[in-house]
Amino acid sequence: MAIINVTPDSFSDGGLRGSPAVAVAAALHLVDEGADLLDVGGESTRPGAEPLDVEEEWRRVGPVLKGLQGRTSIPISIDTYKAEIARRAIDTGVTIVNDISAFAYDPALAGVVADTGTAAILMHNRGRSAAMYERAQYGDVVTEVRSELEDRINVAVAAGVARSQLLIDPGLGFAKQPDHTMAMLAGLPALAELGCPIVSGPSRKSFLESAIGERPPEGRLWGTAAAVAASIWLGAHIVRVHDVAAMADVARVTDALVRAVAREPRRV
Repeated sequence: MAIINVTPDSFSDGGLRGSPAVAVAAALHLVDEGADLLDVGGESTRPGAEPLDVEEEWRRVGPVLKGLQGRTSIPISIDTYKAEIARRAIDTGVTIVNDISAFAYDPALAGVVADTGTAAILMHNRGRSAAMYERAQYGDVVTEVRSELEDRINVAVAAGVARSQLLIDPGLGFAKQPDHTMAMLAGLPALAELGCPIVSGPSRKSFLESAIGERPPEGRLWGTAAAVAASIWLGAHIVRVHDVAAMADVARVTDALVRAVAREPRRV
């Protein structure tokens, strides 16, 4: 899943795709590099980010989504937690809603997903971006994240969303300190018990610095590669990344190894 941020302030690539034409060209280039899905977002959700109103968010993403219509056959996701943005995006052909709040910020979004039959990614989070680290307190992060995601799945199903429409994301780096995030990444197999495909988003995130030392986001490529490989090895079905060409190779090799292990009898 290729990240298309149409924002001035995202942590890694804010401001690089300020015009719709640039964003559309970048998206099509990422498709050529091996992206299987595109995830378009107009509001930064980095720690400390301020919320964006509906019209400003749509001013950013609407022209990009319309510009992609008919120009690629791969699925397009809208990275939003707002029901109105999702509804407008679906009207342009979007088939996935990627919600960092798992329907908590705008409960009406669950109804939009239920009514339209789109897929939805429910990400684990606690609180709003401006204060998410205040709630980064866990006894057992893997158990708690699994339980809280299960609760959000139940909320979605109660709102009329079919379980088959849902994917889950452990929210690496969201309301989690680096040690929590590393533990959650290592604990991905526990999320398989929830019965939904798993999305992992480690790309360029600051938790990688706990292992590789201080680096700017663009300097975390090899750390990202390790986290992407680990994500797939541990059961992720989709990895959400900035550096598509490199990570497509990482994904292909890791997939091949996973298949080889499945075929090879265990040796003592």
